Amino acid sequence: QVQLVESGGGLVQAGGSLRLSCAATGSIFRINVMGWYRQAPGKQRELVADMTILSGGSTSYADSVKGRFTISRDNAKNTWYLQMNSLAPEDTAVYYCNADAQSSRWLPRKDYWGQGTQVTVSS
Repeated sequence: QVQLVESGGGLVQAGGSLRLSCAATGSIFRINVMGWYRQAPGKQRELVADMTILSGGSTSYADSVKGRFTISRDNAKNTWYLQMNSLAPEDTAVYYCNADAQSSRWLPRKDYWGQGTQVTVSS
């Protein structure tokens, strides 16, 4: 199995920055897609950014975060990051990291989730 451990959330003023980290541990054969989602109170969980490893690391972003957030990775550590700049109150949410991964070459791809980390942006 794959475990995801997040860190880096917190309270920040509008216009500030935060960097989230997600470390994958456990039995990892391959991580196909690394991603970040968020869920604000009363709203559905939404994709913030992801990176597809099999396509050379191509990235995609929600329109609301383009130009402000950047997803990156450290392959050697099976860790990925979400750099969040110019934060606004509407970015307040619980942020979850996600991995589309295989724990063994003989097992199918599966979605794994971190425990979530709170990001609060004050105005």
